[in-house]
Amino acid sequence: MKTEASLFQRRRPLTPVELDMIPWFKLLSGDERDRAVADLKISDAQPGDYLCRTGRPVTYWFGVIDGLLKMSADNAEGQTMTFTGVPPGGWFGEGTALKREVYRYNIQALRKSLVAGLHVDTFHWLLDHSIAFNRFVMNQLNERLGQFIAAREIDRMTNPNIRVARSLAALFNPVLYPGLGTVLRITQQELAYLVGLSRQRVNEALTTLAAHRAIQVEYGGLRVTDLQALRSGYFL
Repeated sequence: MKTEASLFQRRRPLTPVELDMIPWFKLLSGDERDRAVADLKISDAQPGDYLCRTGRPVTYWFGVIDGLLKMSADNAEGQTMTFTGVPPGGWFGEGTALKREVYRYNIQALRKSLVAGLHVDTFHWLLDHSIAFNRFVMNQLNERLGQFIAAREIDRMTNPNIRVARSLAALFNPVLYPGLGTVLRITQQELAYLVGLSRQRVNEALTTLAAHRAIQVEYGGLRVTDLQALRSGYFL
């Protein structure tokens, strides 16, 4: 497993194409963009790399340009609870950055990923100078609250088909992950890590969802064809 220091050492400036993939960047004015560009960095996270760890102080606000991350926490008994996955287009940790506190969760790369970071000082500078940026962060916080309430509900569900359906629906949130579209590159094993089920059981659930035309399983991922059906799980 790569160390956090090596992840930090691999950082570099973003290319124009990568900057264009940041949903809040286009909302900024000229001076605000210049400040953000000067501070934004990107690094290639390898599978197993940690970007955030419980108890570590916040230094950056992170976003996924490409790849897939997992947000989780360990309880006192050493059991791991997975809150959600973070697909491309997702920015996370704004609550921790706002309060400048230590992380209460772990963020780990499930596959090779490109992850951008904005230093927490610049994050606060944008909050002080940009109404559009404030609105973006406010919407993130509001949507995140609903996401974690849903995650608690999913964690208590005994029907594995509904667990998989609701977990997939959370990954296709258009506010939190605007760059995802309708196709998610994810393996059954990666989905199993996120849902907390065996790969075999996830495969059975995906077959059921596909039979009800809520998704289409494609090579290297899946396509959502009925997001509302995944959210409601009425057919399960």
